[in-house]
Amino acid sequence: MKKKQFNTYKEELDLEFLWNYCMEHGEERTLERGEMLEETGKPAQWVAYVEQGYFKYMVHNEEEEKDYCTGFAFEGEFVANFPHCLRGETSELDIVAATTCKIRCIAGLEMQSLFDSSPEMMLHNVNILHNLFKMVYTRYLDFYRYSARERYRQLMLRFPHIMQQVSQKDLATLLNITPTHLSRIRTELTLGYKGTGGVDELMFLNPEQLL
Repeated sequence: MKKKQFNTYKEELDLEFLWNYCMEHGEERTLERGEMLEETGKPAQWVAYVEQGYFKYMVHNEEEEKDYCTGFAFEGEFVANFPHCLRGETSELDIVAATTCKIRCIAGLEMQSLFDSSPEMMLHNVNILHNLFKMVYTRYLDFYRYSARERYRQLMLRFPHIMQQVSQKDLATLLNITPTHLSRIRTELTLGYKGTGGVDELMFLNPEQLL
């Protein structure tokens, strides 16, 4: 069975060409926790392969004076403000190192030149954009057709180890709920009760059992 991904756009793509390009031409960089790869209001610039650590995508709500996490890029994945980085367009979010991160990065403008170099490369660009749109649109619809509890349940089924990789605060903002609400949902889904002769028996469930 094919392993499911947090960032589902990758599941139908062959990104070996991009990995090879980053390994051959990318600049090795280390970002400490809290450093930004991209910053809101500034031109987006980079496409990077994450060799170690992980990044989070953050937006700021000025009225609430609160930051929201909108996504992650984990080790073995690519991180970019795509497609803004391809033309140096103004970033609408921050991409922040959540831990010490080692990356291989190339300029987005260089990536655009690669896409323009042949029909095959242009098709890669189209496929990436297509799959990114599907992923983002599905997440958008999920906020309306599923409760926060169901969105969390589906996330745990798809990517069960996320709680060992990210903070509860960041996961809560990803689901657009409070950490307290997330804690309550986790308790409901990971603690089940089974009746045995009129006596409730506590039963601990793994993420894969949350069906």
